[in-house]
Amino acid sequence: MAETESAVLAELSGGVLTISINRPANGNAVRPVDRDALITLFREADVDHEVRVVVLRANGRQFCGGADVVKLADGHAKNVKRTTDGMKKIMGGAQALVASVLDCSKPVVAAVQGAAAGVGAHLAYAADLVVATENAFFAESFVKRGLVVDGGGAYLLPRRIGMQKAKEMAFFGERLSAAEALDLGLVNKVVPADELDDEVADYVGRLSGAPTSAIGLTKRLFNESLDGDRASAFTTEAMAQEIQSYAADSREGVRAFVEKRPAEFVGW
Repeated sequence: MAETESAVLAELSGGVLTISINRPANGNAVRPVDRDALITLFREADVDHEVRVVVLRANGRQFCGGADVVKLADGHAKNVKRTTDGMKKIMGGAQALVASVLDCSKPVVAAVQGAAAGVGAHLAYAADLVVATENAFFAESFVKRGLVVDGGGAYLLPRRIGMQKAKEMAFFGERLSAAEALDLGLVNKVVPADELDDEVADYVGRLSGAPTSAIGLTKRLFNESLDGDRASAFTTEAMAQEIQSYAADSREGVRAFVEKRPAEFVGW
């Protein structure tokens, strides 16, 4: 795995890649350099056979306060605007970051211990499984800064919680508590703060020993099903089934079932 700035830490152990945003004094707000480091890590994890599961977490009280607004304001003051420059920066920046999580073929578990705002919230929405503490919250903070939702929010939110609630969150920028997020299906579990690590470890332990390629193909099927028609979904599903049938884990899974023993998956 590539080395990154100290604001983004990465550790690979036992098939588990743990990525930690490490700017606690700044609410873990993401600067362009941090964003690019995260994108690189997720893209590398996608093709690294040693990675079986990715954990996204943050150090300190907050999960991620979104983009670093101080840097944004500085850029507004200094930059001369040219047609499509802003669009290209957004598509290659915040949108690329969220896409790197969605497109990663490894299951991504987000551990949200506090505030997840703006693009920080979208990182959690893009993860495959989310464990949040009772004092965590989510917010579409863009409107409070006079900005339009970015980082894939207009794509993710209506698909996760429905159009009306998505508009309410985006129009008012109010906090959504962890309990409310659980009711809406934005998170999988809400736990006391001192149980967060144990709950994340439970998911990670099961995923790190799972048939990784089968999960990756299933992840892609589910994500694409939100945008396609039934015929396309059925065709893609059949193709994924055929691809996985050649995997070592497919043979092992069937053999283990016949032999009435636990399967020992290698991830491919």
